[in-house]
Amino acid sequence: MTVAQELVALLERAARRIPLPRVRALHHPPVAGAANKDGEFCALELDDGSFGLTYALLEDALTLVAATPERQGLGGLEALGVARWFAEESGVKRTIGFAAVNALTRTLFERARYRPGASPDSIGLLDPQPGDHVGMIGFFPPLAGRIVGAGAKLTVVELRPDLAGSREGYRITLEADELRACNKVLSTSTVLLNDTLDRMLEICRGARYFALIGPGAGCLPDPLFARGVTLLGGTWIVDRDRFCGALTSGESWGRYTRKFAICQGDYPGFDTLLRLAEAGQPGGGLEGSV
Repeated sequence: MTVAQELVALLERAARRIPLPRVRALHHPPVAGAANKDGEFCALELDDGSFGLTYALLEDALTLVAATPERQGLGGLEALGVARWFAEESGVKRTIGFAAVNALTRTLFERARYRPGASPDSIGLLDPQPGDHVGMIGFFPPLAGRIVGAGAKLTVVELRPDLAGSREGYRITLEADELRACNKVLSTSTVLLNDTLDRMLEICRGARYFALIGPGAGCLPDPLFARGVTLLGGTWIVDRDRFCGALTSGESWGRYTRKFAICQGDYPGFDTLLRLAEAGQPGGGLEGSV
């Protein structure tokens, strides 16, 4: 099965044992706000207060969402049915389906009283050192300087031809095969949306660390860890009203969230989380650590 199929299958297992919420609304930034990071993501809100973020610039998804009145019709739909779009549909429906997968993951975490630990840094705990060759899938400009400043070699793989070329201390290429020599890899979660994770993991099979990070990295990590991802770092929304207000107005929303990190060795696993969620033990859940 693909990653998308496995994620949906896990959520379907959960639905057989615990009630899952419906969709409340889809929140999106102004199309004009897509020029900055905070304008690149949509958020699907469920009626239990859970949110799931998704990158919205693939295949012009944000423009299509903003121009489609039917998006209002998402309210009241079963969230699991929308999550199936991630495995079964394409384009904007797949993008929204991924948000539903992430939102239902938050639902399961909340029901199990599981709180992923706060991320102590923004580079996936890669700890770049002299002698390391770090691969970056998707360009994170602020992080590139930190990696090079630590003395590590950096190779960035991008899809955009306009970004390709040499920079001070590193270079950006369109050729993913150049990651084969990397011993540490930092990837945007967009590889889940464009279905390139398996290919990238195969290319990077010699790497000791493969961190998947970004606001859209909010899904169940089980299929990712099974494939070789070592860390999942996402965004946890902590202030619903202010987050929604900032997102829909095109303002910065980072202050209304916290970054979390789930390491492979510290994650309790889907079965444990589902058992805790089903038991409904108030305050008897797990606290994540990194």
